[in-house]
Amino acid sequence: MQPSGHLGVTEPISIAGPADNDTAKTRELEKFLVSAGLYESQEEAVLREEVLGRLDQIVKLWVKQISRNKGFNEQLVLEANAKIFTFGSYRLGVHGPGADIDTLCVGPRHASREEDFFIELHAMLAEMPEVTELHPVPDAHVPVMKFKFNGISIDLVYARLSSWVIPEDLDISQESILRNVDEQSVRSLNGCRVTDQILRLVPNIQHFRTTLRCMKLWAKKRGVYSNVTGFLGGINWALLVARICQLYPNAIPSMLVSRFFRVYTQWRWPNPVMLCAIEEGTLGLPVWDPRRNPRDRTHQMPIITPAYPCMNSSYNVSSSTLRVMKEEFQRGNDMCEALEMNKADWFTLFEQYPFFESYRNYLQIDITAMDDDDLRNWKGWVESRLRQLTLKIERHTFGMLQCHPHPCDFVDTMRKGRHCAFFMGLQRKQGVPLQEGQQFDIRATVDEFRHSVNMYMSWKPGMEIFVSHVRRRQIPTFVFPGGTRPARPARVQGIIGKPTSGSKVLQSVPRSKSSVSELGETIDDNAGATFDSFKRKSLDTATDTMPGKRTFSSPTLGRLSSESDAEASEDQAAIAKGGSNKNQQNLAEEVALKAITSGAFEEYLTEVEDLDAIEDYAPTGVSGISSEKLRDSTPPQEPFPGRGACGEYLAPKYELAGFQNGNMEELE
Repeated sequence: MQPSGHLGVTEPISIAGPADNDTAKTRELEKFLVSAGLYESQEEAVLREEVLGRLDQIVKLWVKQISRNKGFNEQLVLEANAKIFTFGSYRLGVHGPGADIDTLCVGPRHASREEDFFIELHAMLAEMPEVTELHPVPDAHVPVMKFKFNGISIDLVYARLSSWVIPEDLDISQESILRNVDEQSVRSLNGCRVTDQILRLVPNIQHFRTTLRCMKLWAKKRGVYSNVTGFLGGINWALLVARICQLYPNAIPSMLVSRFFRVYTQWRWPNPVMLCAIEEGTLGLPVWDPRRNPRDRTHQMPIITPAYPCMNSSYNVSSSTLRVMKEEFQRGNDMCEALEMNKADWFTLFEQYPFFESYRNYLQIDITAMDDDDLRNWKGWVESRLRQLTLKIERHTFGMLQCHPHPCDFVDTMRKGRHCAFFMGLQRKQGVPLQEGQQFDIRATVDEFRHSVNMYMSWKPGMEIFVSHVRRRQIPTFVFPGGTRPARPARVQGIIGKPTSGSKVLQSVPRSKSSVSELGETIDDNAGATFDSFKRKSLDTATDTMPGKRTFSSPTLGRLSSESDAEASEDQAAIAKGGSNKNQQNLAEEVALKAITSGAFEEYLTEVEDLDAIEDYAPTGVSGISSEKLRDSTPPQEPFPGRGACGEYLAPKYELAGFQNGNMEELE
């Protein structure tokens, strides 16, 4: 149940509406989003509606056909039905040109996923000339059929209900819809249920949509939009924006963007972001609950889905990726403050993050395959495991070596064969005293990662992976636009104002300024500063900081800590002293924000990440990786051209039975 009078688990921070300046900046923001090409044409919108209508007809025909094949009488065949729902960015109303449509097919109990959906429906689609690039992924965490229909990309998932007949007016928001359905169907249904619940829990849908478009563009520009690599995906950004809309119910988009950065710069992670209270439900399905689930206590940045069963949508976030996002939130907050003082414009906020200028050292992960289909499958698998490399490096260096994975892959068009590469920035943990001669040897860590990647059940000859260390000056040119390495810009402290015609605004000083060590090599990027060999400590000697099981009265945010209580009392006294209305309003917002971003969750959530638990984590009910060795293969005879020693030898490959991808699917 929601508290009366407002949306969300707490009172709003402010109910103030926009000033004239806010309205003007919102108009500027909307013009910027249009110029950035974020809105589809009317023709494309009509085509999407036509495709969805045609797809709904196809699944209705499919379910009648399989009902007849199973021997149902004509009356039951006539009543047999299936229904198409949408979710993700399309359902939220924030999709752009060329974006795919996340769709859900809901079918009756006699229409199975394995045979009827992935075989019979697949065969029907394969025969249609409108359907191209048909690619079933039955072993994904959320099994999906990917294809294009008249050029529109479709991701189609399936939910098999316990009912014999699917009514045309089916309401999937009811908890009872999950009764007696399998785990894959629960996950498939929850994509729609979460999306619809978000729209119910925001005070102004249009303002929410504009702000979400803005934040998604910002996240992509700043390199923090990717669920699979440990950042945030579509569902996560939607939930974060929705919470800001609840906290500032009368704000318009320019205000909401500014408050987004203000709030999440000060948010006390790992306190969770929630749109509503977590409900236990009546079906016994597991929900996010750090009181009972030790693994839930290790989550770095909990963002909880609002539909039963409530789950953490961002468990992929690691300490390294959280660090990157916190720095970007701070930069965004600084930029918005400059915007309010007319010292910057929207262009500055959305400036592309200069990833290949920000670190001195990188890992380059090259993968190859024999053909396009093999490369697509191999790339998807490797990408899903990159987060494991981040976690392993964090664990084996006790958090002293930090990783920043680039969310995109790069292709060398001049290279023969099928190839792509991923990159990961490396730096020594900032703020820790430098020890003379210190270095990190992560060769064993990389070997362990390669070994786990090569345990791919669908491995084929030609699927290879090479991992190597490259310095900034050695970054291959194919990662740069036009294949040309840009001249290094001068480093400028602070925020730069509006760009002049033809110029580009520079951002603050890049994040990485200190040297790190790499794969067993000593580097010297700081005028001779080197590092001592960092010896791995025995895991047996590591201190266990996991808190014991604790209780709390409610899953909603609770009381402040005693320290926060004292701070709040001081702030209330400051407010009482008076001052300008603007200063009083800002101080009142700070007090409310402190209350919201801290609470009872601090008692049982820990900032110390249990990497062993997270590394092996999969949602309840999902099988892990079997350890049965089925096949060996011969390592390559030649090293990858031009790469360092770390990637020159591939561990034997093993095929595994029963693997299921444990990564939460993104909403788009």
